[in-house]
Amino acid sequence: MTEFAKVGTQQIGLLALGAILMIATPIVVAIIWTKQKKERFTTVLVGAATFFLFAVVLEKPLQALLIAPTQMGLADTGISQFLNASPILWAFIVGLFPGVFEETGRLVAYKTVLKKRKNRETSISHGIGHGGFEVIFVMGVTYATYIAYAMMINTGTFGTVVDQVMAQAPDQAAALMTVASGIASFSFANLCMGIMERIFAVLFHVGASIIVFYACKDKGRFWLYPLAILLHTAMDFFVGLTSVGVLNLPIWAIEVVLAIFGVLTFCGAFFLLYKKDVRKEAIS
Repeated sequence: MTEFAKVGTQQIGLLALGAILMIATPIVVAIIWTKQKKERFTTVLVGAATFFLFAVVLEKPLQALLIAPTQMGLADTGISQFLNASPILWAFIVGLFPGVFEETGRLVAYKTVLKKRKNRETSISHGIGHGGFEVIFVMGVTYATYIAYAMMINTGTFGTVVDQVMAQAPDQAAALMTVASGIASFSFANLCMGIMERIFAVLFHVGASIIVFYACKDKGRFWLYPLAILLHTAMDFFVGLTSVGVLNLPIWAIEVVLAIFGVLTFCGAFFLLYKKDVRKEAIS
């Protein structure tokens, strides 16, 4: 049986703190925002549903079907083999799918369930829901899962699971080993980096929600919708390039670039669109 080093109480404590922060903070921020601005909390929930439907239910399976069908228990196709043999094209697809699906999700939300909510605060409420749910789903759930893994490692059952997976899917077993190594060495610096990364990600989502909101609100600005797709695609394309090693950058440099994307997208949308919209229309 494969054996792993025991996970210390400090690592488990940091993971627990991370899980609490990543789950509680988006909820608290949403409550404070909606209370202060007298916004409907259902707008936040629509934002969360937008991410879940368009990113989790639709985008991820279709993307996996295209570039990694083996993850779905299917055989590789000519397309997937071609994409995986072309790192830059692979990274582009990895960026394009979130760009198209998530920004289209915002567009659909504003055109349907939120079509009567024309006040500018709607854009930020939706963005908080979209970005906040991503934090909970991506980081909160991940940290909680890592705590469960840590318990399994310390009781010796994780090695048995890895051995079973190794017999059927060696790549997945290797990924589990990498996760186990990361859990054992998880530090306060890792937690802080994760928090900062999510802050900038939420800023990006709020900015993108503002951009698409005005694409729907003002017919003459529909070009803002493809702009949002372009920005989202560019950001995730960059992440894809670093994932496949086309860009060999230290972690801090990657985080700086993502921070720039988040801050510029939010500030551009907030100051050029949101702040200039001084009309306060009542929510129907």
